[in-house]
This record gives sequence, C-alpha cells and structure tokens, in this order.
Amino acid sequence: MGASPLGSWNDGPARRAIVAYVTSTADERSPDFVPPADRIAVFDNDGTLWVEKPAPVQTGFVLGKLAERVAADPALAREQPYRALAERDESFLRALDAQEPDAVESMVRAVGAAWEGTPFGAYEAQAARYLASWRHERFGVPATGLVYRPMLELFDYLRAHGWRLFVCSGGGRDFMRVICEDTWGLPRENVIGSAPEFAWRDGTLVRRATPHGPIALGPGKPEYVLARTGRLPRLAAGNDDVDVEMLRSAPFALLVVHDDAEREYAYTDGAARAQSAARRYGWTTVSVKHDWKTVLTPPHTQEEPSAPGQ
Repeated sequence: MGASPLGSWNDGPARRAIVAYVTSTADERSPDFVPPADRIAVFDNDGTLWVEKPAPVQTGFVLGKLAERVAADPALAREQPYRALAERDESFLRALDAQEPDAVESMVRAVGAAWEGTPFGAYEAQAARYLASWRHERFGVPATGLVYRPMLELFDYLRAHGWRLFVCSGGGRDFMRVICEDTWGLPRENVIGSAPEFAWRDGTLVRRATPHGPIALGPGKPEYVLARTGRLPRLAAGNDDVDVEMLRSAPFALLVVHDDAEREYAYTDGAARAQSAARRYGWTTVSVKHDWKTVLTPPHTQEEPSAPGQ
C-alpha cells in the first residue's frame, strides 16, 4: 500500500479516524476486529462520490425524457411533476434537489411511466448516449471527471483491507450501473438502490412503471443494503439528510461536508439534519476544504498546498 495510502487526504482528524478504524478492524488482536465477511462499506453517490451541483448528473437525462412525453401529450402538463417543469417552478426543483420525499416520489412515478415497457438494453443504450455527450456546466468535464479523487483512494484503501464496497443511491440504479465499472471500479451488482420492477415480455426484460421496493432515501437505504448483502454495513458514507438512516446503521460513519466554493461548491441545503446527527452520534466529518488536498480526479485535479507535516 505504500507509506501514504490516502495521498489526497490531509493529515487531519478525518484521515486519522479512517486509518485507525480500518486498521483496527483488520487486526485479529483488536477488540474492533471485524471478520472479512462482515466488512461491508456502503456509500451514497451524489455529493458523496461525485459532484452533485448545480444538479445531479442524471437530472438532464430524466428531464429530457419527461419533456418528450409532454410534447407528445400536452395534457400531462396539468399534473406533477410535469406542471412544475412546464412552469419552471423553482420551489419544486429546489425540493427535488434537496430530495424531499414528496417531490422525489412524484418524479419517480413519472420516470417509471416514461420508460415503462422499455427493454433493459434499450434503456442502457439511451443512458450511455446521454453520458457520452454530457458535460458539467462549470468544469466542462464528463461525469467521470466529477468523481472525488479522495473517495477513490478510500475505495482502494478499503479493498486492500478486505472490504466489499457498495453504492446505494436514491438516483436510478440502472443509470449508475452504466458507468460504475469504469468510474468507481465497482461491479454492477454492487450498485443498489432505486429501480423499477421488470417483466419478461416476448423474450426480453422490460421496465415496468412500478418501483422495486421503496425509494432509496432515508430508511430505504439500509433496507436495500440488508436485502442485497444480508448484513448491515460496518462503514457508511453520505452527505445529506436522506443518508442519516444509512449512516446510523453503521458503527463507523463518514459525513462529507461541502464547504469549498473555490474548488467545488459550498452548501448546506438538505444537510442540516445530517450535520446535527453527526454531532449527536460522533460521526467523522469530512471537510472538502480542509481534509482534501485534491478534489476532482485527474486530469481535472485542482490542487492546494498540503497541510503542515504532509
């Protein structure tokens, strides 16, 4: 692993807490030892593994599809979320960005209906075309350039100590699976969360409008982790209020705090409950500004001077 397995992390309390926990859970002599089968680490995606502002990567893909539906059937504009999109209702869009349950549920219903009957392969092809052309409006990079370099290093560090890694997101599971192997080095089966039911029709699997289980927000997240792994995580990482239950389900929790407007974005919307819970339960907080030497992945890295002693 070398002398500095987390090279993009400053030597502060967050890095030291991670190293202490991971090394102790791999040491059979330690009271914190965790058997390899139980070394489950789960991560939120938007805002935890990659940049989520000014809107998550998937947003344009979804809104473009819904716009196509309204164009084909203008009567849809009388109901949510189509009405909010047609009227450019900023309050609804803010609620959606903050992942408020009512806004998200209306969007999930619309998304389910929009792709109902679409073959599995056709949906993936649409997502791949969108991702190939999409660029971030501020950084000008594709989605793969928005991944936080320190989190990829954390992935490598955990793998080196026998951990299995999962991503659990309220965003579309099948959308993330299109790029998870190239972006995070995770197999598709390790990306879990919000997804539709599928049906076998005429020799192929097609998407149904019905969600497969709860939306992966709040308590839905640990439900998905348990269903997929048969275990609750021993390490969890998130960044906002809809991650609280997942973070509480793990003995070691990381909360990413976005406080660096120069290299990324500084914001607290949708994270007040999570930050309060972090103080209450003693979670490890990760400051983008103070704990990360580098934010984005190469070749789009943005460097700052190392902390003393680095």
